Amino acid sequence: MQAVDLRSAVRFGFFLSRLRASIFTATVAAALIAATPAFAAKTKHKRHEPVLKLRHAQVTTLKFSDLNGWTQDDQAAAFKVFLKSCYAIRHATPAMRRKRPIYGRLYHVCQRALAAGALDRMAARKFFEDNFRPVRIAPAGETEGFFTGYYESEFAGSRVRSKEFNVPLYRVPKRWQRRSTVFGQYSRARIEDGALDGKGLVICWIKDPVDAFFAQIQGSARVRLATGKVLRLNYIASNGMRYYPVGRYLIDQGIISRQDMSMDRIRQWMEAHPKEGAALRRKDRSYVFFTETGLKADEEIEGAQGVELTALRSLAVDKRIHVYGTPIWVEAELPIKSEVPETPFDRLMIAQDTGAAIVGPARADIYFGHGAGIEHIAGRIKQHGRFVMLVPRGVGIEGDIHTPLPRPKPPELSPPEATTLAAVKKAIPPPRAKPKVAE
Repeated sequence: MQAVDLRSAVRFGFFLSRLRASIFTATVAAALIAATPAFAAKTKHKRHEPVLKLRHAQVTTLKFSDLNGWTQDDQAAAFKVFLKSCYAIRHATPAMRRKRPIYGRLYHVCQRALAAGALDRMAARKFFEDNFRPVRIAPAGETEGFFTGYYESEFAGSRVRSKEFNVPLYRVPKRWQRRSTVFGQYSRARIEDGALDGKGLVICWIKDPVDAFFAQIQGSARVRLATGKVLRLNYIASNGMRYYPVGRYLIDQGIISRQDMSMDRIRQWMEAHPKEGAALRRKDRSYVFFTETGLKADEEIEGAQGVELTALRSLAVDKRIHVYGTPIWVEAELPIKSEVPETPFDRLMIAQDTGAAIVGPARADIYFGHGAGIEHIAGRIKQHGRFVMLVPRGVGIEGDIHTPLPRPKPPELSPPEATTLAAVKKAIPPPRAKPKVAE
């Protein structure tokens, strides 16, 4: 009996030593694997870093030194606009922050921004560099984003209908103030034919149906009454029907070439061809309703984020993809000082608005403010350029395809703030000098 116990003890000791050796080997192997950079990065990425996945897009991580004009831009001005977004973001619920990775990280960045308060240019630049990393975004198969411009329309109007003022701008019924879609059963054509007559929804009457159409596209308007009062109207709802791209129709019909197409050219054609223009507008079944904001003359309109927009600093983006408050670096040559796209536009902007025609990961609309003639500048913007998203540190971002970097552009000074036509022309620097060709 003792011999049996002795043999069992020996066998058990041998088994225990083998088990200890196996555990030690597995532990060492796991430690070695975890120590490798690739495994550590992958583990960290999975466990600690939420990932934003962009469909039909390609992303390229950059350095701030890769951004043309980054050190010449006024990041203090951009930081002031960013703070406006932070006042809205700070009210985000935990559920909202968990739902979208960017939103959650922006919330924490905004806490630091609000605690910092006003910053000078150097401090603001350091804040963005410390809290974000630049990532170039482009649609799949392309290398650049696409930019257009928008503005606050301005024209004369009247509270009373007359032979001169006979085009209505509508509000929504009080009981539907919180709805984003109203009168979904009525198309533009039916509303223009009188579907809302007698419902007491007219805010005011204006002269030109083209003005009304473009006010709906822009989403805001200043209406000057004969008394001198200026009504400040802003988008509140739509009928929910799909926007019809009238510009595409004009291209397809050979009326305006693709190269010449712009909002300004569409307006010129509609004014020159009133009957055909009216028929084309009715193809667009969507219709926009307004609300009176009570804003003063020196105050800017609110964007979709619910914060006051800033000319040449606020950007409209695709809200299904981007989070309001995200900083976006724009780098392009635009037709600002003339109709030739040669004015450098390199500056930090903040996503604060959206639009029905703004669709895609690198599609954006630059807000130009208001003022006589500003509609012609904003209306002719239709250029490609660099769309660089500043991604909060701690958030991963993935696209469909990796693309090589384009050749860097020579550095240029970026324009200071501008809110009127004269200020825009004065603020934007001259065209980049073209390199001399050796003979």
